[in-house]
Amino acid sequence: MTSKGFNTMRMAWAVAILMAAGLAQAASLTVYSAQHEQTVTQLTRDFEQQTGISVKVRTGEGPELAQQLLAEGKASPADVYFTENSPELMLLEEKGLLAPAGPEALAAIPAQYNSPSGAWVGVLARENVLAYNTRLINPATLPPSLLDLAKPAWKGRLAIAPSDADFLPLVSAVLALKGEAATLQWLKGLRANAQMFDDDEGVVAAVNRGSVAVGVINSYYWMRLHAELGAGGTHSALFHFGNGDVGALVNVSGAAVLKSARNPDAARRFVDYLSSARAQQLLARNKVTFEYPLRPGVAPDPLLKPFNTLVPPRLSMHQLGDDSQSARLLRQAGLL
Repeated sequence: MTSKGFNTMRMAWAVAILMAAGLAQAASLTVYSAQHEQTVTQLTRDFEQQTGISVKVRTGEGPELAQQLLAEGKASPADVYFTENSPELMLLEEKGLLAPAGPEALAAIPAQYNSPSGAWVGVLARENVLAYNTRLINPATLPPSLLDLAKPAWKGRLAIAPSDADFLPLVSAVLALKGEAATLQWLKGLRANAQMFDDDEGVVAAVNRGSVAVGVINSYYWMRLHAELGAGGTHSALFHFGNGDVGALVNVSGAAVLKSARNPDAARRFVDYLSSARAQQLLARNKVTFEYPLRPGVAPDPLLKPFNTLVPPRLSMHQLGDDSQSARLLRQAGLL
């Protein structure tokens, strides 16, 4: 073989190696997830089967993962952030870490559940509710407003999980609707009245066994407990706040492509997949998530109250904000 021919072959080999490396890189992505591990495993496996793109998942609490992404900046290995509450996405959006969502995903989900600027897409929704023990409480005596739980009548009868990531948006909603002084006063009332738990699972379990009369939770925690215990073991029920009360807040889970994503095309395909009819139907039927799929036409689990009958407070994703003040107020009230 001549020297020229050998060099040509070497160049061809080099190009082939580079192309293979590029394909390998394009065929994988990393997701930072604050969603239920079982749910994300189901989704990622289905996505891998549908696309041939492999997915690595790093799991954690939403606020902690958001702070990690802020710390990592452009060096983050994450391609996608999939979290359980919109304020974490709003924080990353405000800091300029998110790439624009694809038009397919944005069109699939009603605009009020997406980023105000199109930087992320809503995937699921969860309703805030009050769980109550059916042996201890007559539902006719339950308070019309979440804010009433700070009154002395509820001292020793209430459970909350102020350190749970799901509690932060509730504080943000009260702050947006009532202002800082009223929110702090409400939190101090909760501090005086409530038994504290690490998470909503602990709250709903305490209510169900009768350790407390009522507990503030997201509805899917009760659904999961009920599915586990059955009707015979369930001694609690859900109370849905009405009339646009802050206690009826609907939390939005969403997903975004990081601006620093190594594989932006694969990441966008994953976010598109999360908003697709296929993925939304999987989420509605999996008996783990018990959340509302946000794609129109996909029915939620029949255990859930019909989505169109919910009456949450009128708060946009922008008004709900980024939770930046909520943790400060929780600390000030002695809840953290």
